[in-house]
Amino acid sequence: MFKQPIKNFSINFNALNERNTIYSGALLTGHISFDLTTKTKITSITMALGGKANVHWSRGGGGKKRRRTTVSAKLVYFNLESAIMQENTAIGENAKLQPGTHMYPFTCQLPHGDFPSSFNGPNGKILYTLTVGINRPWHMSKDFVTELNYSNRIQTDQPELQAPLAGSNTMTLCCLWCGSGPITLSASIEKKAFTPGEIVKIVCKFSNGSSRKATPKASLHHKQVYYTHNRVSKHMFTRNVVSTVGIPVSPNTSDVHAEILLPIPPTASLTISNCALIEADYIIEMSLGVRFSPDLTVLFPIILCDTSVAEPRLYSSHDPCL
Repeated sequence: MFKQPIKNFSINFNALNERNTIYSGALLTGHISFDLTTKTKITSITMALGGKANVHWSRGGGGKKRRRTTVSAKLVYFNLESAIMQENTAIGENAKLQPGTHMYPFTCQLPHGDFPSSFNGPNGKILYTLTVGINRPWHMSKDFVTELNYSNRIQTDQPELQAPLAGSNTMTLCCLWCGSGPITLSASIEKKAFTPGEIVKIVCKFSNGSSRKATPKASLHHKQVYYTHNRVSKHMFTRNVVSTVGIPVSPNTSDVHAEILLPIPPTASLTISNCALIEADYIIEMSLGVRFSPDLTVLFPIILCDTSVAEPRLYSSHDPCL
């Protein structure tokens, strides 16, 4: 078994921002480094910048005559290749590198386009990668792949993203021939667009005309829909990202005011709305739960983006977002 002469390979980027995200048209700079344990001939060192989306899920089964089939689709956004180091063809010899550490700078630019943000779900991915290949005579290319955190920038100065959202709902409980007084829930949030790591403040007003206590609960749900090409088939998946429970509302009380804080995890992926194969949306559900009855709910569709959205200012609706 021959020993691998290439050790300790690394790709080092000059970070564009604190979150280490990249954007459409961004210029990436950095360097690669690796150690050689012996004198090695290198024909070239190549670099490939790629972006793609793919989905997959299973369907069918459940019976003796029904087979489970896998549904899949793939979409390539771009695949750009260039050379970091090339052999000197004029001399006709391969570069012979001495043992030790070798370092090569690189520069590459992402193409301009409306590409969706990076995403990793149970039935699909949107993936951006930088692949460095080291090519030697009579050897298969040794490839090193690193994932890039790509973000699709949303214009956060849109008034609809800064405007508050509000909703209300009501119900009564029935028990045989008698009914309870009304149970009402009114709630509002300060805006529609948030960033991962933000805390959503939900302002609530409750009335509980029943004889049972009612428990407020706020949840963030992530709805993911996966499609094949031309959306012939689809598969939907919803998960609860985070929940928090408020102080119970006593029976036969009215006009109870409360603020519930719902933290958005810093690791939450961004909203996906510009991909032909994947849609990913977020919904805040504010509910009031009473035992032995359906929950009373108010839903707020929100988006997660990578740029903070300021709350609307009363003196101007056209000021740029901070």
